[in-house]
Amino acid sequence: MSASPQRLRSLLEAGLPLTERPWRTLAGQCGMSEDEVLAWVERWQREGLIKRLGLVVRHHALGIRANAMVVWDLPDTAVAEVGRRLAAEPAVTLCYRRRRCPPAWPYNLFCMIHGTRRERVLTVLDAIVERHGLQDVPHRVLFSLKAYKQCGGRYTRETQP
Repeated sequence: MSASPQRLRSLLEAGLPLTERPWRTLAGQCGMSEDEVLAWVERWQREGLIKRLGLVVRHHALGIRANAMVVWDLPDTAVAEVGRRLAAEPAVTLCYRRRRCPPAWPYNLFCMIHGTRRERVLTVLDAIVERHGLQDVPHRVLFSLKAYKQCGGRYTRETQP
């Protein structure tokens, strides 16, 4: 890949510029035309390199400070099905399976719930547990204490635009 498309990928990882014409702005930063930038983005979407363009919400700045990672100890045969159901919950912002590390860490399903207050997050979690019949599934609620970093994924070597 030539330098311009590589630069474009790196800039896309940093996020779209908040300008009236973000594609044109990126084009200027890459030495490309706006049409070339759009053609590369469309190509990468067709090839599956880009699945979607999203945003990272700085939830702490919005007053969302009760961030709970809920870890579940599910039977391995139930993880995929329960994971799909939890992932469909509007309050769940992240849900994934991980390998267990017994005996100290038996948990194999993780999901994140954000809220403005711990009590609200716990109320939402209680409703999810009830709705999905998870009362007897061992789980722990781990509230964040301090945020050190929050950003989207980085996949290119050039990290600074």
